[in-house]
Amino acid sequence: MGLVEHEGNRLKHFINIVFLAVSLYSASTTEYRLAEISFFDRFLINALAPIQKGLSSTKDYISSGIEHYLLNVTASRENIKLKRDYSELESELFKIREIEKENRRLKALLEFNSEIPLKKVLAEVVAWDASSEFKVIRINKGSKSGLRLQSTVITTQGLVGYVYRLTDNFADVLTILDRNNKVDAVLERIRAHGIVEGYSQDKCIMKYVGRKDPVVLEDILITSGLGNVYPKGIKIGTVSRIERESFGITQYIEVKPSVDFSRLEEVVVLLSLDDKTLDQEWNVLNKTK
Repeated sequence: MGLVEHEGNRLKHFINIVFLAVSLYSASTTEYRLAEISFFDRFLINALAPIQKGLSSTKDYISSGIEHYLLNVTASRENIKLKRDYSELESELFKIREIEKENRRLKALLEFNSEIPLKKVLAEVVAWDASSEFKVIRINKGSKSGLRLQSTVITTQGLVGYVYRLTDNFADVLTILDRNNKVDAVLERIRAHGIVEGYSQDKCIMKYVGRKDPVVLEDILITSGLGNVYPKGIKIGTVSRIERESFGITQYIEVKPSVDFSRLEEVVVLLSLDDKTLDQEWNVLNKTK
């Protein structure tokens, strides 16, 4: 009985060994067959490989293009933002520079003619009468700021004119370019008197100067202080042309204003004495006669 069982066990082991061997052989044969490439498979691989390569390259190209496009869009947006920021900064810098220039001009106006014992009011030119070629300008100060009719208007360059029309917040100035504005003037070098009146948009003429008075080009004209309108010593302009004829008692003199009216932006208004003070002064003068 034991011998039979022993032989049975040996048979089982043998069968197991054979089955394992067959299994290993089958596995090795199956792996070998998977590695084999048939003619049809080779044909498909050779036929489809270029297409697959092309599709892969196309995919990479499209992916790269999309990536570059997105980068360009982002860069373009950033560039637009940078340009906008630059424009804003440039605009702010321009405003700052204009404010600095205006402050320098206003400072110069405040310091100009400090010896004139009259109160000064700063004003800006807000308009001019285009039909009169800068002969009338409008400023942004009026009676509420203390301005009065015939108040003298000047700049650091010289005489502008006087206030001839007035409201609460604005005033119109008749400049020395207007024929109706007549200024009693004196030639600074030779102290000869005459009347300056407007002639055109960039020149005036001086009348009633004796033919024998030795006037020369570039002679300076200043206000004489006569007429009770303009204070004495304000620069009017310089002699630009002289004509002496063999007859008559006066000479023709053209004057170039010291003020460049085409570039006029700010002015100073000299406040006149009130009527009561003027009446007192005239009474004193009348009593001395």
